[in-house]
Amino acid sequence: MGAAPDSMPRSTGWSGRIRAAAINAESADIVHLHWICAGFLSVETIGRIRKPIVWTLHDMWAFCGAEHLAEDTATARWRQGYEPALKTGRFDVDRWAWRRKHAHWKAPMHIVTPSRWLAQCVAGSALMQSWPVSVIPNPLCLSRFKPMDRAAARRLLNLPADKPLVLFGAIKGTQLAYKGWDLLQPALAKVAREQPGVEAVLFGQSEPPDPPRLGMPLHWMGHVYDDYTLSALYSAADLLVVPSRQESFGQTGSEAQACGCPVVAFDATGLRDVVAHGDSGLLARPFDSGDLADAMLALLRDDARRAAMSAYARARAKRLWSYDTVARQYLDLYRDAATR
Repeated sequence: MGAAPDSMPRSTGWSGRIRAAAINAESADIVHLHWICAGFLSVETIGRIRKPIVWTLHDMWAFCGAEHLAEDTATARWRQGYEPALKTGRFDVDRWAWRRKHAHWKAPMHIVTPSRWLAQCVAGSALMQSWPVSVIPNPLCLSRFKPMDRAAARRLLNLPADKPLVLFGAIKGTQLAYKGWDLLQPALAKVAREQPGVEAVLFGQSEPPDPPRLGMPLHWMGHVYDDYTLSALYSAADLLVVPSRQESFGQTGSEAQACGCPVVAFDATGLRDVVAHGDSGLLARPFDSGDLADAMLALLRDDARRAAMSAYARARAKRLWSYDTVARQYLDLYRDAATR
C-alpha cells in the first residue's frame, strides 16, 4: 500500500535550531510536540528534554526511520526494528535514523494520533509499542468551515450553476502516489461514462501542461490559501472524493463535512474515522477504482440521500471536531501526563 519506499519523503532529524536546555529552562509543566522536522528539533535534542512530553503525530516519522510515510504491512521495517540492513549498496538512512531514536528516546512519551489506524501503527511499532497512546482528532474552526449557499458559492468560484460537481483536493495531489490520483482518474472516467454531465473540480495544484482527458470537464482551481475559499469549494460541490491510499486523518474530509459536503473515500487508514459510512459519506473497497466510482454514482443519483448526509455531516463535525471538544480531551491528557 502506498508509494514505493524510495519515493517516500524523508527527514533524518540530525540537526535542530532549538536546544533542549532552552526547553528545560521554561516554566512549562509539559512539552507538547507536533511537527519537529525541517531543522526544528533533532532526535538527540528530544531525548534530552526533561519534562513530560505529549507528541501529536501527523504522519509516521516518529516511529519509523527517516520516512514520513511507510508501507503498513506485517513485514514493514518499522515493525521489525530496521533489521537487517537493506542490501542495496547504499547507506541505509532509515536504519541509521531509527537506531538514533532507539538510543536516545529512553523515557516513553505520551503519543497522540488523530486516528485509530495511526494509533494501531504506534502500538505495533518496534520503537513505541509499550508507550501510552491516545486518539484525539484534529480540531476544526467551525465558524470558518461552515455551509454556504451552494448557488452563491458556485457564482463566487465561477463554477457551473447547474452541473453535478465532484471535488478533489490536495497539495501536489496529482503528483504524490499516496494521494491516489492514479486511482481517481479511472473512477472519474467511469462516472463520466455512466452519468453524463458530471464535472470535476480540483484544487491544490494548477492545471498541468498535458491534463488528462477523462470524459468530463476538469476545473483546475490552483492553490487555495484561505479557509473562506476552501469553505466555498466544499459548499459548491455535490461531494468530495478522497482517493488516498494512506492518510493519518484526512483533513479535507473533515473540513468538507463541516461544510455539509458528503465524502467518498476508500475504507482504509485514517479515513475510516473521518467518514461515517452510510451517514456522512461512503467508503469504497480499498483500492478499487470501480467501487470508488460506484460510490460516487450512488450519491450523485440520489439528491435526497445527499441532503440527509449533508445535515448529518455538519452535526457530526460539531460533535467531534469543535475546538471545545478537542481541547477538553487534551486537558484530560495534560492532567494525566503531568502527574506521571
